[in-house]
Amino acid sequence: MDNTYRPRRTCLSVPGSSQKMIDKAKSLPADEVFLDLEDAVAPEAKGPARTRVAQALAESGWAGQLRGVRVNGWATPWTHADVIEVVSTVAATPGGQLDVVVLPKVSDVSHVQALDLLLTQLETIHGLPVGGIGIEAQIENAAGLTNVNAIAAAPRVQALVLGPADLMASLNTRTLVVGEQPPGYDVGDAYHYVLMTILVAARAHGVAAIDGPYLKVRDIEAFRRVAGRSAALGYDGKWVLHPDQIAAGNEIFTPSQADYDRAELILEAYAWHTSVAGGARGAVMFGDEMIDEASRKMAQVIAARGRAAGLQRQSGPFVPPSG
Repeated sequence: MDNTYRPRRTCLSVPGSSQKMIDKAKSLPADEVFLDLEDAVAPEAKGPARTRVAQALAESGWAGQLRGVRVNGWATPWTHADVIEVVSTVAATPGGQLDVVVLPKVSDVSHVQALDLLLTQLETIHGLPVGGIGIEAQIENAAGLTNVNAIAAAPRVQALVLGPADLMASLNTRTLVVGEQPPGYDVGDAYHYVLMTILVAARAHGVAAIDGPYLKVRDIEAFRRVAGRSAALGYDGKWVLHPDQIAAGNEIFTPSQADYDRAELILEAYAWHTSVAGGARGAVMFGDEMIDEASRKMAQVIAARGRAAGLQRQSGPFVPPSG
């Protein structure tokens, strides 16, 4: 399956400096696992972590997740070395796999363009399919949010990712708890504009929208509450930082069985009613609800997400009315 369209309900961040955590992550049921060379690795540990991450991505034993690496941002001296060593090591090893590069601190489209050029050179040198390694662009400051449409349209971008901590710092938001509402903001959601701006840009350019992490990793109920908001808006998934968050995230970003079954029924009913056999009608009653082309589009979203998540139909097929 094209990586662009694979589920990203849970994207597990794993410190690239911890071999123990990397080994454990290989078998975890997150849709995506990316090994982090940025904030999770101290400056003095960047070099050894880079080699460890490159070797891990080249190894076997993974459980079929999307595999990625978060490199350091272009404002640091480490980005080019991160990309070159990881791609070169993976390319030189049979069975090695690198699906995506997570690029942090993306404030301008030129950041993505620079990474695209470097990846193209490396893919060409190592005989890899050009364009095969995707980019997930992390929006983490006011400039990035302002330029998000151009970033979403840039080469290789498969997802936009909210980086909440750095973005809140960029906006001078008065909070020390990543993912929670700032004290004093008691009406609405302080992050709604940010979430919707990223989501609209993602949908306009056909890429995924990923919510950032919730740092209180032991509080699963709070994680479910926060993740439920972005899932309701239409986000494809959320970063997770701990194995305990994975099951909750996979559940929250998967349609319920009832919604999935109903979506499939709506698609079948609408297809029949718009056919010649069904009277070629564009708006019909489906139970106590009128459905039309807009209903079909909404149902298609739910059905596609359910299929991607591996849901199996439990309701019977649509039965055309007799007479």
